Amino acid sequence: MNANDFSQTNGRTAIVTGASAGLGSALAECLAGAGWGLVLTARGEARLAEVAERTGARYLAGDVADARHREKLVGLAEGRVDLLVNNASTLGQAPMPELGEADLSAWPRLFDVNTRAPIALAQLALPSLRERGGAIVNISSDAAVGPYPTWGSYGASKAALDQLSNVLDAEEPEVAVWSVDPGEMATAMLAEAVGEADAAEAGSPLAAAEAIVRIVRARPDGGRLEAANFRIGADA
Repeated sequence: MNANDFSQTNGRTAIVTGASAGLGSALAECLAGAGWGLVLTARGEARLAEVAERTGARYLAGDVADARHREKLVGLAEGRVDLLVNNASTLGQAPMPELGEADLSAWPRLFDVNTRAPIALAQLALPSLRERGGAIVNISSDAAVGPYPTWGSYGASKAALDQLSNVLDAEEPEVAVWSVDPGEMATAMLAEAVGEADAAEAGSPLAAAEAIVRIVRARPDGGRLEAANFRIGADA
């Protein structure tokens, strides 16, 4: 099998963070359905265990901002990491304030989860990813590129992740690296930010997850991508 041929998934392993609900859970379901072996993590153990049972995954509940947890998580893959999906995120303050009122003491945690943890996990997984011609998907956001009021802190953390993804892709020729904007999705996280009524009108996490799996299979050039361009019927 060609090291970069992700159309053949037998024996391939994906690590997915933030996998207990929303996009992470949908990604676990889609990847398992495509034949991937999974290693999952999220902070909520009960819901994570349910997802793991449905998908036949190994799992470890914990905080991706914790270095020891990251090491144990990558260790569960036993040196066979073909795909790392950095999906875990935090909004920071909730409700989210305008920058003029932002509590800057909340920023270290925000950037630890949204920006630093994905790169730290990538560092741990890179030896296997290089050897196996693997890939990294860093979940980004519209807020990384749009001037949306109250989304400045969160958007800055995702904009930083976009640029780090670009540089990592340039530095790692054997590994594909994408930052993927899934678009607005009807998730608990969006409901926390904009309210349940508005969040309910957003897109489906499953549709975004299916598009991300298509990206992994197609293996386009690295960089920032919009999941909407890889949905069924879209001109990718």
